[in-house]
Amino acid sequence: RPLRPGAPYYVVTAVRKFFFFLDPGRKDRIMIREVMSSPILDELLLLKDDAIPDEELRKNWFSLPYVVDVYSTYLHLDTDRNGMLSKSEFAQFNGGGLTHVFVDRVFQELPTFKGEMDYKMFLDYVLASRYKRTPQGLRFFWRILDIKKQGYLTQFTINYFLREVLKRAAALGYDIRVEDVKDEIFDMVRPKDPLR
Repeated sequence: RPLRPGAPYYVVTAVRKFFFFLDPGRKDRIMIREVMSSPILDELLLLKDDAIPDEELRKNWFSLPYVVDVYSTYLHLDTDRNGMLSKSEFAQFNGGGLTHVFVDRVFQELPTFKGEMDYKMFLDYVLASRYKRTPQGLRFFWRILDIKKQGYLTQFTINYFLREVLKRAAALGYDIRVEDVKDEIFDMVRPKDPLR
């Protein structure tokens, strides 16, 4: 079906970015002064410029081409056309590269409706993926990775997420050992406790 300007999906998509960044406590409230001083508002106001280059326009979260792209992705994933994403549908995001373990954790941590993801939760995932180096993106993924809610990752946790990734790598002919990856991660982080 054709996507048209002014459709509800545009409003939901645009508003979701403000809430993702400015409402970290998920209270469904944002102070006006936070909106006014936010770089997110600047990104929205860039669209007033008629001379904005097409390349910049396609990268702007608030531009119609970008919103249509995100919404079209959601519709494409929704193969049963019920307006929600099941685990198996969401697992196909970005070409199906998400592991079952990771998808299970996403569905455990995000609010779902009868076990399915709505468009707003999908937008949160897209925002966290696009802005994964921001405090909000890191917080989003930390909730998924910190399976025991301990505030740190253990060797068990790393192994838990890596097993399926390494099975896929082995199927492509790569010989990577879980222990080598864990050792590299712990060498980079240099934790005080060598087990977490």
